[in-house]
Amino acid sequence: MRTTDAVGQYGEDLAARYLVEHGFTILERNWRCAQGEIDIVAREDRTLVVCEVKTRRGLNYGSPLESITYRKLSKLRQLVGHWLREHDLRPGAVRIDIVAVLLPHHGEPSVDHVRGVA
Repeated sequence: MRTTDAVGQYGEDLAARYLVEHGFTILERNWRCAQGEIDIVAREDRTLVVCEVKTRRGLNYGSPLESITYRKLSKLRQLVGHWLREHDLRPGAVRIDIVAVLLPHHGEPSVDHVRGVA
């Protein structure tokens, strides 16, 4: 496994743990279709929450949140539709969240959860 893959997987594991600790139910991780991938699909009460997880080992290339582009958000909106059709669900609401994980060289990782970005 490449280092970047290992960092990303570790960040997704931290994000999933954070979400569960904050009352979310994880429905699926790393769901893929021909159009792309959703990192985490979760439920918070009656809301389906699609989470994009971005992990960085430092701020040399900007914060993890800065890496989320309009194009990525558009793609996530499309992927939500594909996921819902595949699972034949009609949730009360759908939301896209970003979970940014920063893994500093020294100290504890930080998790920043931004709700409803798209």
